[in-house]
Amino acid sequence: MSSFLKVSREGPVAIATLNRPEQRNAISTRDDSREIEEFCREMTEDHTVRVIVMTGAGSAFCAGGNVKDMAARHGMFAGNPYEQRNYYRLGIQKIPLSLYELEVPVVAAVNGPAIGAGLDLACMCDVRIASKTAAFAESFVKLGIIPGDGGAWLLPRIVGMARASIMTLTGDAINAATALEFGLVTEVVEPETCLDRALDIADRIAANPGHSTRLAKRLLREGQDMKLGPLLELSAAYQALAHHTVDHIEAVDAFIAKRRPVWADECRKLSLGPVIDLNYDTRYINLGKAKAVAMAGLSYARA
Repeated sequence: MSSFLKVSREGPVAIATLNRPEQRNAISTRDDSREIEEFCREMTEDHTVRVIVMTGAGSAFCAGGNVKDMAARHGMFAGNPYEQRNYYRLGIQKIPLSLYELEVPVVAAVNGPAIGAGLDLACMCDVRIASKTAAFAESFVKLGIIPGDGGAWLLPRIVGMARASIMTLTGDAINAATALEFGLVTEVVEPETCLDRALDIADRIAANPGHSTRLAKRLLREGQDMKLGPLLELSAAYQALAHHTVDHIEAVDAFIAKRRPVWADECRKLSLGPVIDLNYDTRYINLGKAKAVAMAGLSYARA
């Protein structure tokens, strides 16, 4: 990845850092949006990634759009109304379409101000941990514009319509304590522990098999706009898929044996031998994992 998004790995956890501290991690160009879009694609395809932690470099999480570019009518703010519409549709609006739809769980370590599009970016994550120095503002109206990147859809679903309305229509900032009261964040911690706390939560999520957390997140997302009946139908389909996975059988085996489970991606990472995909093999379901793997001529290591 290039300079805007710095990505590192700690086992099954990917850490994505908005890395333009001199501009308070403002989203300035279409390339910034493309980086996040490409990152989401890579995370979707990499099934060894079970959780993502997103944070900002320096003192801010994300300052939103670059106001100096707005004043200069530069970059994504240049051109006639038709061109600007396409800058939004093909640029920054790709972020909510990519990040919100990403099935890998995302924990936001909101280390400082999350303003405008920065607040909306935090809202695209599944869990938000805030530093005591964090502030949150849906501040678009103060610049004579409106939430252009999905905030009018995201924010009411998190804090409710009444609180979303007061934040959106006044544009005023709220502090971390108020964000906790609103349900915008789940915890407020000391600045120096914000990232560590987010990583702690990420580790707890990553302790579970990736297929189940991805499907569970998708179910939560779809459930926001579905009636109970259709949601139950979708749940039945997802559950059937989950029952026929290698890691489900391993989880059951480990639970009964009172041992730590070893997920399929860990086997690859730890070079415990080749991993056969027996998800739809009836021998696997009927005989259990160890016997099925032995029949396939592969070694099976228990942790």
